Amino acid sequence: MLWTRSGPPTPWPVGRAVAWCMERHPVLMVGTDPVEVDGLLAAGRLRCPGCTGRLGPWGRARSRSVREEHGQVRHRPRRSRCSGCGSTHVLLAPSMLLRRADGVVVIGAALLAQAAGAGHRTIAAGNGRPVGTVRGWLRRFGRRAEQLRVLFTAVLHALDPAAGSLLPTGSSVSDALAAVGAAAAAAVRLFGPRCPWQFAAAASGGLLLGPVGPVGPVAPGGR
Repeated sequence: MLWTRSGPPTPWPVGRAVAWCMERHPVLMVGTDPVEVDGLLAAGRLRCPGCTGRLGPWGRARSRSVREEHGQVRHRPRRSRCSGCGSTHVLLAPSMLLRRADGVVVIGAALLAQAAGAGHRTIAAGNGRPVGTVRGWLRRFGRRAEQLRVLFTAVLHALDPAAGSLLPTGSSVSDALAAVGAAAAAAVRLFGPRCPWQFAAAASGGLLLGPVGPVGPVAPGGR
């Protein structure tokens, strides 16, 4: 899901979509306003990432608590069901990542701090997070840094075909972060101001720190 220049989130059009295969992780990214999301769902304006059929309301997922930058926030994501293939999907706000207890802005700040030379203990102390939790973020991002660089470079050129090549920094993590930043900047130019890390969460399907696996641009309905 991406934002339009004016109005609520809408699916990426064919040819500009960059999505994760949703067969094993049926999570669809939507906006942060639950009232707006309910309205889109009730009006049939959200599409299945598998077959592009219309999604309708299907209850709610389990309630979860997320530690965001200004404190703990309780969320209960909406569930949906496709009228075409019958698949069900969780609608996850871009402030969250799949199976992470911390918000994407908090995690993103930790990744940037590491790229600037800070160690995981220093980052954990500065954010009030357990050392093991922060170390896990950094290790997971490091393991899939090359995949994320490829993904967000594809997103960058989908949003801005005139964008030049990104110069290597000598670090896979820094290269991946540079690609995330460049893609987020292209989204701002095209769609207007938005949180870069929420954009990154949405573009990765909530899997910025997901399991290591194949990644690449696919059109809606592709496999």
